Amino acid sequence: MQSNTSLVQAVYAAFGRGDAPFILSNLDEAVEWASNCNPADIPWGGVRHGHAGALSFLQALGGHVDFEAFEPRLFAAEGDLVFVQGRSVARVKATGRAYDSDWVHVFTISGGKLKRFHEFYDTAAIIAALPAK
Repeated sequence: MQSNTSLVQAVYAAFGRGDAPFILSNLDEAVEWASNCNPADIPWGGVRHGHAGALSFLQALGGHVDFEAFEPRLFAAEGDLVFVQGRSVARVKATGRAYDSDWVHVFTISGGKLKRFHEFYDTAAIIAALPAK
């Protein structure tokens, strides 16, 4: 059986290659997928549920940005939690502006599946790169 950290690393590798089916196959049916921002400000923000919610997050993210760097840097695990500190550089498709943001992702693993994903990042940097409202 894969360790919790290995599972998260495999999901990041799938994200890097655009393999949504692999990601979804490793999510609990009732997964909670949460970003620390208001969806009125950042299109992929807010809380989503289930496979459909996680897929809508991935589609919203991919529809709005192209990643120039996505760097999970530090992994720490405690019980059913995996914490990842990293950095992203992405270019907003609509504006051509880039943002550079450090982030923390917190995964909850249950029964060998991702039960909860919660991300925290610099929302101000991303909002500045998005089209003005």
